[in-house]
Amino acid sequence: MNRPVKRALVSVSDKSGLVEFVGRLVAAGVEVVSSGGTASAIEAAGLPVTAVAAVTGAPEMLGGRVKTLHPRIHAGILADHGQADHQEDLMEQGIAPFELVVVNLYPFEATVANPDVTAAEAIEKIDIGGPTMLRAAAKNHAWVGVVTSPDQYDEVAQAVEGGGLSDELRARLARAAFYRTAAYDAAIVGWLHRDQTLPDRLVLAFEKADDLRYGENPEQAAAVYRRPDGGGWWQRAEQLQGKAMSFNNYADTEAAWRLVSDLAEPGVAVIKHTNAAGAAVRPTLAEAFTAAWECDPLAAFGGVVAVNTELDAATAELITAFFIEVVIAPAVSDEARALLAGKANLRVIGAPPPGRSDLDLRRLEHGMLAQQRELVPLAEASTWPEDWSIVSARKPTAEEQADLAFAWVVAAHTKSNSIVVAANETAVGVGAGDQSRVGAAQRALAKAAERAAGGVAASDAFFPFRDGLDVLAAAGVTAVIEPGGSMRDDEVIAAADEHGMALVFTNRRYFKH
Repeated sequence: MNRPVKRALVSVSDKSGLVEFVGRLVAAGVEVVSSGGTASAIEAAGLPVTAVAAVTGAPEMLGGRVKTLHPRIHAGILADHGQADHQEDLMEQGIAPFELVVVNLYPFEATVANPDVTAAEAIEKIDIGGPTMLRAAAKNHAWVGVVTSPDQYDEVAQAVEGGGLSDELRARLARAAFYRTAAYDAAIVGWLHRDQTLPDRLVLAFEKADDLRYGENPEQAAAVYRRPDGGGWWQRAEQLQGKAMSFNNYADTEAAWRLVSDLAEPGVAVIKHTNAAGAAVRPTLAEAFTAAWECDPLAAFGGVVAVNTELDAATAELITAFFIEVVIAPAVSDEARALLAGKANLRVIGAPPPGRSDLDLRRLEHGMLAQQRELVPLAEASTWPEDWSIVSARKPTAEEQADLAFAWVVAAHTKSNSIVVAANETAVGVGAGDQSRVGAAQRALAKAAERAAGGVAASDAFFPFRDGLDVLAAAGVTAVIEPGGSMRDDEVIAAADEHGMALVFTNRRYFKH
């Protein structure tokens, strides 16, 4: 049923839309009670307002830390109008009930987003009275409406003007309020644990961004959720055209965007089922696309293409010749947009770079795995990370060195066990997700075919036996990069020397499950 609103408590940090909203409440006959800066803003607009201090009989204290924490406020919010004893208590104490509570909280999240914020500044933005009022009103939503955002003002004002708030609206507002206080507390917990790489306590808050048609398979319901801080690259991206993103589109696009962002420019990655079907770096983006696509055209069909420089017309024209689900780029030229517009179902996305500091989370039943997100070092042909070492008798040539660095990045972004065969900074064969390392090598070589001859290979983890190097050498691979660390490293190094191969140990593994 609809419950009329006679009295509202309004206390907001964000004043946007406040005066218009309160004006509509007042015009509908609602008494407005407010405090501090909110009351001042309402009064300055010439609207009637009752000060909280006039209701409580107590002044605001401690620089505003204490003003609404009072029985005359919270009894008015929490009273169950259907309980006779509650009504008797209100009458005995001379307390009028509230039917509407309007609160948005101190901007804690925005405050701590500033890297220069002090602890004292952050602490002062931890709201106490606000969450207490929100929780009280949300608990009592059978009788009280609770508003947490200016985005809700128009709908609530319309309901008040129309005679009252419905049961459905009050329940929906209560859900939003409890989520807001939960997300707010999660932000505070996160800040208090800011010095811990893996926090002792991890509180996560997500809100639904969109329903998806289905999940990985048609019988699975699915949705995409976002953190309230809006920090993910996909939340700040702009879809320029095409169908709505699917569950698999999001997963593949995330993998493609992270891989291509670790490649030199101009670079292209083609992803299928979160693994590289191709990748390349070339003098022009169009050349890089052609080389990446030719790595494995069968696997690339229906995949995701990611580019790390502005998508130009020449590359867009090449893309239109193939069936591709998603194209993602840091920017898309007007000419490229015009060319891609002819493929109405193709999703085209302009996006900022992916973040590198968030935790990598994986669900377990009633639990969560968490790890630091792996950062793949970008190695130039002339300057390698200090912990990379050449362990073979033969050193890699400058060309091999460039290809090894490139292959290493692609292998690090490919599901384990992974072997990547590359030539001319182009993946020509990718063996992904194999249960054995020699199997991954055989898979990569089968895709590379004759292109393996004179190429290099990268392995995301060490070779446990020399057989992996033997099959690579037999196909004509001339140099290999791998972490090292096997109990049979001596045998692997001996195999490299027997075949005249250059062998580089990175001393760092890049498993990806």
